[in-house]
Order: sequence, then structure tokens, then C-alpha cells
Amino acid sequence: MFQIDLATPALLFSAISLIMLAYTNRFLSYAQLVRTLKDQYQNNPSKVTAAQIANLRKRLYLTRAMQVTGIGSLLLCVVSMFFIYIHLHPISVYIFGLALLLLILSLTLSVYEILISVKALELHLKDME
Repeated sequence: MFQIDLATPALLFSAISLIMLAYTNRFLSYAQLVRTLKDQYQNNPSKVTAAQIANLRKRLYLTRAMQVTGIGSLLLCVVSMFFIYIHLHPISVYIFGLALLLLILSLTLSVYEILISVKALELHLKDME
């Protein structure tokens, strides 16, 4: 069985905090863009704008999933530290492992969302052709 100490889960705090800040900034910029595109669509409906809005909706849901899994990872790191503190080391190792899996999932969703973002930019540039 692996032994971890209080510092091990704490190492992820700064990384997860920075990731969450990036996710939040991404979400806020998407929200502003959705508002702008909605106004644009209402004034001048087009297939390109509708496709951009659909793409943004998907990206917003992905960003929410990224945030939820990132927060879950941080929460499980804290729970793992608590179990280390009360000397339940075997349980803390499994909880920390689950925290790492949630962080991996969050980062994987982030990569997928980036790929979708490229598709959104292609839609935006499509009307120039």
C-alpha cells in the first residue's frame, strides 16, 4: 500500500486553483459571447450565427463539466487530507487516487473543449469564403 502524507494532496491545490480560474474565465467569456450572438441572431438571423450559438451551448456544458470535476478533485484532496489527519491512511490513498482521476477527467474534457473551439472559429471564418 502506498503511503502519502498531508503534503501530497496539498500539492494539487495550486494547480487545481489555477485550472479553475482558467475555466471560470473561459465560462465568463462564453457567456458574454452568447449574449452578443443572441442579439446578433435576433437582429439578423443566419445559419452561421445559429451554428455558432449551438457550438457555444455545447462548450458551455463542457466547461460546466470541467468545473464540476475540477471542484470534485479539489474536494477529494481535502477529504484525503482529513483521512490522513485522523490516521486512516489506506482510505486516504484511495480517495486521493479518485481525486487524481477526476482531475484527469477535467483536463481531458478541457482538451475536447479546445478541439470544439477550433471548430467554432472555423464557423466564424466560414462566411469569409
